[in-house]
Amino acid sequence: MPVGLFRVCLLVITAIVNHPLFFPKENGTVPENTEEIIQKMKEREESLRLEQLRLEQEIADQEATQKALEKAAVVVEESKEEKIRWDMWTALSMVIFLLIELWRQDFQEGNWQDIGGEEDDMAVLGKAFKGVAFPDKAVLASFYEKRILGTTGDMARMREMVEGFADDLLEALRSVCNRDADMEVEDCVGVGSMYENWRVRKPFVCDLIVPFAPPEPYCFRCQTWCSGDSFPPDEQGYGTIKVCRADEDVTGCICDKTKLGEDMLCLLHSQVSSTRPSSEMEDLLCFKNTQYLDADQVMKWFQIAVTKAWNRISHKYEFDLSFSLLDSPGALKIKFKSGKSIAFNLTPVVQYENSDVYFISHFPRSSLAADIPSSTHWFLTFAVYERRFIQLVSKTLPANACHVSCLQILSFLHGKQCSLTGPSGLTNYHLKTVLLHLLQARPSQDWAPEKLEARLQDMLKFLEKCLHEKKLYHFFIGNGKVPAELGFPIIFQRAEPLNLFRPFVLRRDIYRKMVDTFHEMLRNMSALINEYTVHIPLAHTNGIRKE
Repeated sequence: MPVGLFRVCLLVITAIVNHPLFFPKENGTVPENTEEIIQKMKEREESLRLEQLRLEQEIADQEATQKALEKAAVVVEESKEEKIRWDMWTALSMVIFLLIELWRQDFQEGNWQDIGGEEDDMAVLGKAFKGVAFPDKAVLASFYEKRILGTTGDMARMREMVEGFADDLLEALRSVCNRDADMEVEDCVGVGSMYENWRVRKPFVCDLIVPFAPPEPYCFRCQTWCSGDSFPPDEQGYGTIKVCRADEDVTGCICDKTKLGEDMLCLLHSQVSSTRPSSEMEDLLCFKNTQYLDADQVMKWFQIAVTKAWNRISHKYEFDLSFSLLDSPGALKIKFKSGKSIAFNLTPVVQYENSDVYFISHFPRSSLAADIPSSTHWFLTFAVYERRFIQLVSKTLPANACHVSCLQILSFLHGKQCSLTGPSGLTNYHLKTVLLHLLQARPSQDWAPEKLEARLQDMLKFLEKCLHEKKLYHFFIGNGKVPAELGFPIIFQRAEPLNLFRPFVLRRDIYRKMVDTFHEMLRNMSALINEYTVHIPLAHTNGIRKE
């Protein structure tokens, strides 16, 4: 009973507490709070969604950046490996190049001229000789005796007459020059085919070089392409001549090589001694505003000096003297009253140090001077050593050796061909260079007179080989086998060989003309020789013969 009553009382109390009217305000705001809460929850959800998107974007950006860094690292690693491989290939290529260069130099020093002693080398040449009727020994002997042998006496008489007159003219030139201001002229030296006894084409022209030096206290300082100075490839074979005071050390101070500021002075050289008036250097025949000897200025000076000298001695001679070429310093012609004339060349040159190598200003009747870089560049001539080498070798050859005869016949054929088809880049100097190479390469007994036919074929085949390869090396430059008796300067022996055919490599029109002229000469050889040869029975003409 009491328990039941307690439960009834608990029930009543609970009903009273939970009655809706007991807390009217709180129960009335429930619906409004619910909507606000829902709205805030939606806003919170939206902000969380946006934050999630931002975080996802940042994560994606970080992943992209990480991938880019990894890719860059891979590229750097690959480039390092590629560089290492490239450096290895570069080093290997340089080693191979150096080995080839060393081999080439050894080959040039030992074998670059040994072409005459190998018959196998000659056997692979001569493609242009196929179908060509080569004159035999009897025809060549008759041709040489009739057409060439008789000119030797004429050359000797002409040399004697020209040398005597040239000495007199130069002596008069010295007398009209101011010894204190003008260039000092030395005795002339005969060079070229007239003094090597192989010229055959008329008119005969004597070539004389005249060394000259500056007045005291000046001197010439010569610079060549192989003396350590930088010269472009197209200037190989040339040099420059600087006019300096004899007491001036051009290599000991940099004030002459560097432009100093206006407020700077050289402690070794005063301003008076280091700067010379422009007129003074021009009086010394230098190029404008430089100390380098100008070939054009030298030509004008020499022509004026020769004219004054002739006016002084002209009364002694019964002939007239005139310049045959105005673009050459001393291309002179003697005209006799009978109408005959004699031409000769007096060319001023500068001696290279104490040797017989000379800087020459102009090349008369030659295309060598056509491409001179400037008037301050002088070509080097080795004509004196060439003459001495031929004389030296001739002493070791058999009596009446055929070396000069070969050059004379080849020069005659080339000249005749050029008169028919016009001049070409091939010159008599190229032909003489071929002979010099063969004289050094072949033993002395191979130049016996009865071997004229074989040696002439050797010269033609060697020339054909050079034309095919576009390479004909200068005989002296880079040739370590020059006889010591000549006293040839060692600096030129150690230089790189000079290719005389290099100008024709890029000038294909001239090269094509040169090759065509050579082939035409081969085809017309028999006709040209027979034109000046007495009749030889057909039994003696059997084409090409070999030893």
